[in-house]
Order: sequence, then structure tokens, then C-alpha cells
Amino acid sequence: MNPNKALWEKGDFTKIAALMRQSGETLVESLGITTTLRVLDLGCGDGTTAVPVAALGADVVGIDIARNLVDAGNKRAAAAGLTNLTFQEGDACNLQGVDDHSFDLTLTVFGAMFAPKPFDVAKEMVRVTKPGGRIVMGNWIPNDPTSFVSQLLKISSSFTPPPPEGFVSPMTWGVDTHIIERFGQAGVPKEKISMVKDTFHFRSPEKSPADVVGVFRRFYGPTMNAFEAADKNGKTEELHSQLLELANAQNNGTDGGTSIPATFLRVTVSL
Repeated sequence: MNPNKALWEKGDFTKIAALMRQSGETLVESLGITTTLRVLDLGCGDGTTAVPVAALGADVVGIDIARNLVDAGNKRAAAAGLTNLTFQEGDACNLQGVDDHSFDLTLTVFGAMFAPKPFDVAKEMVRVTKPGGRIVMGNWIPNDPTSFVSQLLKISSSFTPPPPEGFVSPMTWGVDTHIIERFGQAGVPKEKISMVKDTFHFRSPEKSPADVVGVFRRFYGPTMNAFEAADKNGKTEELHSQLLELANAQNNGTDGGTSIPATFLRVTVSL
């Protein structure tokens, strides 16, 4: 099996996405969605951004590599009565069956950044987006102390074996020079690319930071792999302690709940 597909089908990202719904809606509100737009949500999960985009009336296709998330997304769309939203399996590195210049907006929020061939991803996003359209990416920023997931992934990777030769870290999508280079090879001049820092929140009034760490431990593929490796090395408690310290340090929630802000890089490409 494709290792990336295996990673994201391993857990149940819908449990993580449940902590991100409000921020997904807030981000979508800032995109200027209209009923005339055709939108691709790439690496869409179960629809954290695709569902609110469709709720605003756009025609939306969500593509994800994980079959379980595609199924979950289609169930969410059906439950919400969103006949203008469909989810399908696909690989951001090679969007087979998606025609050139199909979409007014290609959106990917913490999705396509995890695909293993970033130059192919940039090329494909440019290919399927209409001239005059936009690509909007949300990417975690490497080593940013205010980025919860960046720090979580950094801690997790320190407990796992080294990646295979040729591996390109998804965190490189949070570095401006890499972004400019990748879209440049896809034919986009750097003056057509803008980047600003923004903030997502992981929110749950019912869950404590310890509960949130538990959700990542049980359901988030990268963290699951880290705990499996830590178990083999007798370092489970060390990993858990570091993640709990991170969550507690960044939590702004009150009354036992959790609200963890996470800085990310918002990239807009104008075609």
C-alpha cells in the first residue's frame, strides 16, 4: 500500500477534526465564497473546510487519499443535505481524472502538505485551477514554538526511526523559499504568491489537555507511530510526558476545557 495512504487510514482523523471545526468555519468565512465558485478541497479529511464551503453555496469536490475519511465526508455531506458536495479518493501528487482548469479555488488546509512529492503537488494544484483562480494553502510552520502541531510532530519524530532516504518533510511547506521554488517550477512567479501567518484553534470545552493528547495518541497516524516506536524502546511515558507538557503549556482553555492556538502559514497563489 502507498505509505501515505496507510498513514492517514491508520487512525481516525475525524476525532482530530472534531477539535478543529470552529476554526475551519472561520477560515472559510474569510475566503469570499460565492455560489458561482467551483472549489476543490485537497487533502480534505472529512470536510472541516469542505462542508462550510459547500454550506455557502459553492460547488465542492473533496479529495483525500484515505478511504475512511472519504466515506466519513460523504456521510457528513448527506446528513447536512449538501448535494453540492462530493468526496472522492485521490492522490494530491497525481490527480488522475481531474481535468485541467476545473476549479476557481483549490483549497488545502493541512492536507496536501503531507503528500510525499511536493513539486508534483504544486504542479497538480496549478494544473487543475482555472486561470484567474486561486490556490489557498494552510501549512504548519517548522520549529514555530506557537504552532502546536509543529511541536507535536517534532516531538513525535524524535521517538521514531529516521525516515527513508529521499523523504521530504511536510514541514518544508511552511518555509517561504520552498513554497516559491515549488510553485515557480509549476510556472507561477513569486509576485503571485502571498504568505501570512494565521491561527487555528483546537477547541473542546469537554476535554482537558490530557484528553486531547489521548485523542492524538489513539487516532492521529504520526502520533500513533511515535507511540508504537516508543513502546518498543521503553520510552512511552517519556513521549506522553513531553506531549502533555506541550498541551498544558499552550492551552488557553478555562474550567478544565481545552483551547490550544496553533500558528500556521496561509499561502495564497493567484493564477
